[in-house]
Amino acid sequence: MKTIANQSFDEERALYNLKDALVENCRFEGPADGESFLKEAENICVKNCYMDLRYPMWHVKNLELEKCEMTKNCRAALWYVENIKARDCLFNGVKVFRECDGISLADCNADSPEIFWRCRNIAIEKGSIVSEYAFLESENIQIKNLDFTGKYSFQYTKNVKIENSRFKTKDAFWHSKNVTVTDSVLEGEYIGWYSDGLTLINCHIKGTQPFCYCKNLKLVNCTTEDCDRSFEYSEVDAEIKGKIESIKNPLKGEIVAEDIGQLLLGNSKYPCNAVIEKRKK
Repeated sequence: MKTIANQSFDEERALYNLKDALVENCRFEGPADGESFLKEAENICVKNCYMDLRYPMWHVKNLELEKCEMTKNCRAALWYVENIKARDCLFNGVKVFRECDGISLADCNADSPEIFWRCRNIAIEKGSIVSEYAFLESENIQIKNLDFTGKYSFQYTKNVKIENSRFKTKDAFWHSKNVTVTDSVLEGEYIGWYSDGLTLINCHIKGTQPFCYCKNLKLVNCTTEDCDRSFEYSEVDAEIKGKIESIKNPLKGEIVAEDIGQLLLGNSKYPCNAVIEKRKK
């Protein structure tokens, strides 16, 4: 394997079409402000590198990143990449990860307004993400121990499994299909609208108007906080520990809670035939 170490690059396509190489302790920055410094690379490992230029890694195959930093100037960093493994990295540019297939991240942190759009086969273990729009139209996602802060997350996603994570977000999981979340905290507004096959197990849900217009919604052994006007026009089977603030016109299914603040039934466009029951555990 070829080694490129302890160098600085700022020219256009500095390491274009690089193959079978280790790039270590290098910096990609400078007055030439060149783009696409590792475009069309294949079978490369990048360690302890600092990246401050645009569009660095497009159409790359078999990429390993370790202890690398991408600054906010590192725009649209990873697009059309196949098979990427990253550990202990910082991804801070806008539009990180677009149309990628085969992503594995461990102990990574990201601050990117748009991240993971239209990607496939994603595995994330530990780390944090701050993003306004995350995981749009992505599928086959497995996440463990993630802290997420943002606004619109997991919209139009498919086949998602999330464990032991915390989300502060709004409009999460809109139009999603086949999503399971366990042992996690979901805090935000309008969670899960228009979803199909959303299942939450041992989760804490906080925020107004969750789970409206849902199909095949399941809540198992969950707790709620400030959840008012919940389940409007949804097909739902829910088992709630403790109190839920209010339930509004669920379509069908069964909702069991230890305490219900208000039942808001009536003035409905559709017939609402769900069974709603208070039951002490």
